[in-house]
Amino acid sequence: MAQTAIEVEQVTKIYKLYDKPSQRLRESLGLTRKKLYTEHYALQNLNFTVGEGETVGIIGTNGSGKSTILKIITGVLSPTGGKVKVRGRISALLELGAGFNMEYTGIENVYLNGTMMGFSREEIDGKMEAILDFADIGDFVYQPVKTYSSGMFVRLAFAVAINIEPEILIVDEALSVGDVFFQNKCYHKFEEFKQMGKTILFVSHDLNSISRYCDRVILLNKGEKLAEGIPKEMVDLYKKVLVRQNDKTYQEQGTRKEEPGRLWKESMTINPQKDEYGSGKAEIADFAILDKEGNYTNIVEKGKEFTIRMRAKFYQRLDYPIIAFAIKDIHGTTITGTNTMYENINTGCPEAGESFILEFRQQMDLQGGEYLLSLGCTGYENGELTVYHRLYDVCSITVVADKVADGFFDMNSKVELRYCRD
Repeated sequence: MAQTAIEVEQVTKIYKLYDKPSQRLRESLGLTRKKLYTEHYALQNLNFTVGEGETVGIIGTNGSGKSTILKIITGVLSPTGGKVKVRGRISALLELGAGFNMEYTGIENVYLNGTMMGFSREEIDGKMEAILDFADIGDFVYQPVKTYSSGMFVRLAFAVAINIEPEILIVDEALSVGDVFFQNKCYHKFEEFKQMGKTILFVSHDLNSISRYCDRVILLNKGEKLAEGIPKEMVDLYKKVLVRQNDKTYQEQGTRKEEPGRLWKESMTINPQKDEYGSGKAEIADFAILDKEGNYTNIVEKGKEFTIRMRAKFYQRLDYPIIAFAIKDIHGTTITGTNTMYENINTGCPEAGESFILEFRQQMDLQGGEYLLSLGCTGYENGELTVYHRLYDVCSITVVADKVADGFFDMNSKVELRYCRD
């Protein structure tokens, strides 16, 4: 049986929240006996273990305590209650470059960080070539880091952290730094660590990486452990958490498809910076993304059927309005989309006050990653395209995949291998 590398026992972290800075000062000076703060539980009675050689992921919504527990494990924060036991040398990729001196050169910062990690100068000299090769920033290593671009800075910081031969690697969203080529190098290093039997504790919003690399996943919600288990089960449960389907009402009545009087979009993660405009003659009054079981969600599994549903409402009579959707990558490039005109759907001539529901059902063949959904209602008036209502980048779509391919979408190739003799 493998030994335990990390043991978290009844860990609680409480932050004191003050309405005014003066309240904190008065309390610190002992000028009042009255409680001037409210308590925020970032973590509450958290328990879990990580075995030697195991790769464990931690997922959860923002504010669930993921980064807090990593900082407690690495000693950056102290718990309010409970304890943590760690067996082995830790390398933590939390805040890259946190220990860098901006006035020092890259080389000087390598020695500074290596010394802070407990290495002698001779040991750092032995690792220097690997660090510089991994960072690949050329002669800039001899310049002060304050002159670096943000890309060069994170490359050097990551290279230092990843090349100290740790027994335990702790990662917090750090594999998405730098350009695509450097990210590829980081993931290769990550896989190398797994093959070497290193212990890895991994926090990420990238559910594809969680599904691909982790042996087990811990789901946190509001500072508490909601569940732990195999990646697919935990990702499915996380999807329900995102649409608030883990409360008692849902558990008692089963998976809820629709609630009377509630808008579908209230179950979606909406972009606060969405771009919305149009003449106002019609409106996309409601919308949702549904998974293959009909649950509202922003997360779709690659290779599975999903539906984009819209309710269009009309404020005056319109001839053959066009309802459309488009999916873009995070850089703003339109990847795919369609509309009722392309699909030869006759939308008729709705009168003022009427509305209809339209669903686009399809299989998700996009690669795993983050995308943005745009919706629209347009039409032709006197031969000119008129925009009645558009919602650009209105919400996110996270595609979860356990298979990786190149490009934007999967060709779903059928591969045949035959041996032959020359």
